[in-house]
Amino acid sequence: MNKPLRRIAIFCGLLVLTLLIRDNWLQYAQADSLKEDPKNRRVAIARYATPRGDIIVDGNPITGYKETSGDFKYKRTYKNGAMWAPVTGFVSQAYGANQLESIEDGILTGNDDRLFFRNTLDMITGKAKEGGNVVTTLNAAAQKAAYDGLKAQGGKGAVAAIEPSTGKILALASFPSYDPSTIAGGSTSDEDAWKKLQKKDNDDDPMLNRALREVYPPGSTFKVVTAAAALENGLYTDADSPTKSPLPWTMPETTTELKNEGNIPCKNATLREALRVSCNTVFGKVGSDLGNEKMLEEAKKFGFTEEQFTPTRSSASVFSGDMNPSQTALSSIGQFNTAASPLQMAMVASAVANNGTLMKPYMVDELQTHNLDAIEKTTPEEMSKPLSAKNAQILQSMMETVVADGTGQNAKIDGVTVGGKTGTAQHGVDNSENPYAWFLSYAKTDDGSAPVAVAVVIEDENAVRDDISGGGLAAPIAKSVMEAVINSKK
Repeated sequence: MNKPLRRIAIFCGLLVLTLLIRDNWLQYAQADSLKEDPKNRRVAIARYATPRGDIIVDGNPITGYKETSGDFKYKRTYKNGAMWAPVTGFVSQAYGANQLESIEDGILTGNDDRLFFRNTLDMITGKAKEGGNVVTTLNAAAQKAAYDGLKAQGGKGAVAAIEPSTGKILALASFPSYDPSTIAGGSTSDEDAWKKLQKKDNDDDPMLNRALREVYPPGSTFKVVTAAAALENGLYTDADSPTKSPLPWTMPETTTELKNEGNIPCKNATLREALRVSCNTVFGKVGSDLGNEKMLEEAKKFGFTEEQFTPTRSSASVFSGDMNPSQTALSSIGQFNTAASPLQMAMVASAVANNGTLMKPYMVDELQTHNLDAIEKTTPEEMSKPLSAKNAQILQSMMETVVADGTGQNAKIDGVTVGGKTGTAQHGVDNSENPYAWFLSYAKTDDGSAPVAVAVVIEDENAVRDDISGGGLAAPIAKSVMEAVINSKK
């Protein structure tokens, strides 16, 4: 070969090598960024080219799909969408997805690597590709009771219910809510609906998942945590010994008396009596006597200060460090900086009901292929042990007194042992706005098992202030949720 030809051959070889390098760079090094590029419509078209799998409750789908015109062949539909939105989230051709629809998107679209074998078999047999299913732990009757109760109450609010022995989430309701079906389509068809759901255009903020993502001052429901701390640290060893609590009680390093609601018997009250009538002075003094460090340690055992993943993220509940004794006293009755999500307070009730063991909360029981083969199953997992079994049983007896003969009597259920705690939490600068009404509870059946623990919070701006109480507004909703779970197991 003469010299000019050899140079041309080398040059052509270099061109081919350059093309091969570029091709491999695009296919491998840049594959993910190109796939996720919002301008790459092929990915979105492929995502909606096949039927999406279902989210399942009690063996029945609460989602579906329907064919549409245009590039995107299928779009998501929802059954009782507003009721289930805090569980499912939404998936939209225009606005993306959130919550379970986003977290389990790979399973639902059929693109998850764990579906490779199933997809390969379907391809060989000529069967069209389908998404897998997400089987939840939710109880349909409990969810309906929770949502209907919130809707009937009006205002805003949320409910979380847990099975104490496993951590399974049985209900997760938020109100006001929205129907994800109205935003499942394209930007042109659903743009108005999307705008109406945004907080800047809608003060009700219906897309806020109040059961997981909102934290409220828990008020007197936090006294359950304070009582647990008193028992666990040996400040008191039983429910019925006098606490030597004065009345009035002046908070340390101040001249400010901590007030009780009304003329209730709080002087030298026992823990049981203090919880029954909800004495601020007794539990404020308990928190102050224990100190910030011990109170924070106990709150953390119940899950405070950390986000929870169910797998949907729940905002971290708050109990502060570095507080002085008076601030610790206020925080120990659920005020000052203390704040909790409804899920968090359901976890508190759940741990007490489960003899002191807190199970990690979760709402996905199983992932399946479209033909119902199991891909992954969730195993219940112990999260922490906030109380010994002995102290948990003492606290159970105290909470049961609250319902039998105290502020929680609206949660009584015939033939069922119910433990609970009411709460009315201050809201706004100098308590200027309507307070939040709380109730947390659990139910025990004849065999001694506790199938459900519940937390309810109500924020009603239009209610008459003097009519707002945890026992009046929130306890009846908790009762209906507990009854729904118990009846569903018969």
